[in-house]
Amino acid sequence: MRLEMAEFPVSRIALGERFEYSAGQLTVNKSEIEQSILQENRIEAAWLDVVAPGDKVRITGIRDVVEPRVKVSGSGQVFPGVLGPVEPVGDGRTHRLSGMAVFVTAEYEGTVRAGLGVQRSAILDMWGTGAAASPFSALHGLVLNLRLAKGLSELAAHTIIQRAALETAKRLAETTLSLSPERLESFELGNAAADLPKVLLIQGCLTDSGNPHSGVGYFGLPIRDSLATVIHPNEFIDGAFTMYATRCLAYFPVTWDWQNHPLLIGLYRAHRKQINFLGVILERIAFDTFHGKEVIAQNTAQLATLLGADAALVSWIGSGNAFVDVMLTLRACERRDIKTTLVTYEYGGKDGVDSPLLFYAPEASAIASTGSRDRWIDLPAADQIVGPYDEIKVLSYPGAPLTAARGPFTLDARDMIVGGVDYWGRGAWNCAVY
Repeated sequence: MRLEMAEFPVSRIALGERFEYSAGQLTVNKSEIEQSILQENRIEAAWLDVVAPGDKVRITGIRDVVEPRVKVSGSGQVFPGVLGPVEPVGDGRTHRLSGMAVFVTAEYEGTVRAGLGVQRSAILDMWGTGAAASPFSALHGLVLNLRLAKGLSELAAHTIIQRAALETAKRLAETTLSLSPERLESFELGNAAADLPKVLLIQGCLTDSGNPHSGVGYFGLPIRDSLATVIHPNEFIDGAFTMYATRCLAYFPVTWDWQNHPLLIGLYRAHRKQINFLGVILERIAFDTFHGKEVIAQNTAQLATLLGADAALVSWIGSGNAFVDVMLTLRACERRDIKTTLVTYEYGGKDGVDSPLLFYAPEASAIASTGSRDRWIDLPAADQIVGPYDEIKVLSYPGAPLTAARGPFTLDARDMIVGGVDYWGRGAWNCAVY
C-alpha cells in the first residue's frame, strides 16, 4: 500500500457563513455545522468556539481531539467503520489540515463512578504553565461543544460524541478537495534495503473489559481480549484507530495521537535509510493474571520472530499493571535476540525520587523516558472558560468537591490535562545531567 498525505497548514480559524480554506485560513460555516449536529435528537445543544495558541482560555469537558482529514483517492474513507463501511484504508491520497484540531467537549455524566470508565474533567490551557504541559496547546482549535440528553448509556454517549467529532473533522477537510497541497509525503513499506536492520513497532494497548468500550477502536470495533495482531502502519495514519469518547485521560491517546503517531512516522521516515520498517504489532495488554501476561508476551515475540525482526521499538498506553505485560514482552523479545528499546513515561513521585517504573526486567537495557506524570502543576486563573463545565473535579476520588474551572488551582498529577502525559515522546521534554 502506498499512501500520499497532502498537507494544508492552518494558521487561523474564523467562524463565518461559508466553508473555505485559503492561504492558511480556515473559514467555518458555523450555522451549518451546528444544525447538522442537532439532527441527532439525543444532542440537546451544540455550539462552536475558536481558540488559538496564547489565548488565556481553559477548555473543559474535553472528550476527544481529532485532526481533520478526508480521502481523495483510494479505497474506503477516513474513520472507516464509524463514518462509513468497513473498507480497507491506507492507500491512495488523503488530505489533512495540519496545525489545528477539532476539540470536542460534552456535558455528560455517566453511571460509572470509579476506575477507567469514569468521566473526568479533562482540561486544556491554551497559555501559561498548562500550555507548556501539552502539545495540543500549540494547535489552533475549533471547539465543538455538546450537551447530551439525560440518561444515556456510556456506549450511546460515546457513539454520539464520536460521530459528531469525526463528521465535523471530515467536513472541515473537504474544503481542500480541489486545492493543491503545500506539502506531500508518501508512506510505503516496499523495497527494503538488504543491508539495513529490520525493525518493528510493538504498540501495547491497555484495554478495559469492564466497560462497554475497551478504550481503543479498530475500524470502529473496540479491541478486547485479543492476542497480538500485525497491523499495516498506513491504517493508523488513515484513521482506522479511534478512542473511547466519553473518557479523556492523559495517559490514553486521543484520535489525533493515533493519526499522528510520532514513533510510527519516525520509523517510516527512517525506512530504507537507517532501517527497514516492517510494520506494527498491536498488543493487547493488562491481562488479569500473570499467566495471561506471559502468554501475550510470548505471542508478541513469536510474531516478531516470524516477521524476521532484528529489533523492535516498544511503546504502550495506559497505567498500572499493564506495564508488567510490556516488560515481559521486552524480555521475551530479547531472549529471541530481538533488540528492544522501550519508550515510556515515568512515575517517580512528586519529587522525582521514587522508583520511576512499576516493574523491571533485567533484559530491558535500553529505555527512553518521556518525562514524569506525577509532578505537581500550578495553573493560573483563566480569562475565559470554553466548554460545558464551569466547575471541575480537581481531585479524582468519588464524591470529591468541585472547583471553579476558572482557577487558579493546583493539580497533583498531569493526567487531567489532555496531552499532559507524554507516552510516545511527542512533547517538549529534554534530559539534563545533574
